[in-house]
Amino acid sequence: MIDSREVAALVRALYDPDDGELVKSRDMVLHLLEFTQTPFSRRQFAPGHITCTGLALSPDGREALFVHHDRLDRWLLPGGHVELEDGSAAEAARREVDEETGVELEAGDARLIGIDVHGIPPGKGEPYHQHHDLLFSFRAKSLAFRLSCESRAIRWLAPADFERYEVPRSVRRAFRRVGGQ
Repeated sequence: MIDSREVAALVRALYDPDDGELVKSRDMVLHLLEFTQTPFSRRQFAPGHITCTGLALSPDGREALFVHHDRLDRWLLPGGHVELEDGSAAEAARREVDEETGVELEAGDARLIGIDVHGIPPGKGEPYHQHHDLLFSFRAKSLAFRLSCESRAIRWLAPADFERYEVPRSVRRAFRRVGGQ
């Protein structure tokens, strides 16, 4: 089970005064953690819940791994809901990358590189709600991956591809934070 206090400390440590969207999302996540009893429960819809995403960098660090999300019909980073067995937010992000892509990640600590609160449209019996998403960086051991049932396609994308694939601004900023081009 993830400790809310540990996550709050991790979130507080990520601060970039030049990134207004990050600051806004950071404050919203801290508010959720402080005033909600079940911030990691996928059944908490008001105001939403914590999700965890992984930015898996290619071995050379020049590309990131994206999935074409079936339900949302968009190119996104692999990520999703926290599970009871997840010991930390970083572990949840690592598990999601593995489940959705099968890419083998380097061992070691993940780094929180982004926070983004965004709306999720109603579907699958769930009302509109917000994902308070924590974005962690990882390094892949190789370029090998496998397609999962949650994705239509998987691709390694370089920053030059981001506009064509409509990569969200929050992901672009996080990629730059880890030294991406």
